[in-house]
Order: sequence, then C-alpha cells, then structure tokens
Amino acid sequence: MSLEITRHHVFLSTAPQASPEDMVLVAKQGFASVMNNRPDFEHDANQPTAQSVADAAHVAGMDFYNLPFSASRVTPELLVQFARVVGQAKKPILLYCRSGARSTAIYRMAVEAGYLNAEDLSLVSD
Repeated sequence: MSLEITRHHVFLSTAPQASPEDMVLVAKQGFASVMNNRPDFEHDANQPTAQSVADAAHVAGMDFYNLPFSASRVTPELLVQFARVVGQAKKPILLYCRSGARSTAIYRMAVEAGYLNAEDLSLVSD
C-alpha cells in the first residue's frame, strides 16, 4: 500500500490524500470507516474526488463520511460536527486530507475541547 497511515488512537488513524485504489487495502487493514477532510480539487485538479473514494470505500465494505474543510476555518461548530461523526462512526476510522495534518489537528482539537472521549472516541457532548 502506498498510503502512509499514522495511528493516533486504537480507533483513529490519519493519512494523506487517499485514492479509490487504496480502499481495498484500507479495509483489509481493519478500518470500518473513512472520512475525507479535503475539499475536492483543493490546489490539485488531479486529486481523486471524495465521491470516487466514497464509492470505492462502500464497495470495500466501509462507511464513508465527507467533511471537507479549510484548516484556517475550524470553528466550534465544525468541531461539534466532526465529533458527532467520529463519535457515531463505526471504528476504527481513517481520516484523510492533503497531508494528514488537518485531519490530525481537528481530531486533537475535538478531544482537547472535550467533545470526544479520549478513551473510546465516543461523543461526550455538543
């Protein structure tokens, strides 16, 4: 697999831009869900669309969540929305964006803000 996955929690990992071709191997690694945090065509007209990755994730038996955002526009409302999705998603979940950094950052912010339980990544409150 060419996708470099970084494990942050037993239930959550991050990666740079994923492709439809990566989804079979992601599923084989035990992931139950995938979340996209990158807007389509952000700085790269050749990046796979969220829909193409979603279709491949579903074929591979995983749930797919599309929550694209700009790293400079993280709001309290976005943190709550993120926490709701992660808290209710089948786990483990793989988050991806351009480099993996914004996915890592929003995960950490949601835990630090108290929206996600640090032990099991369940939703704490909104």
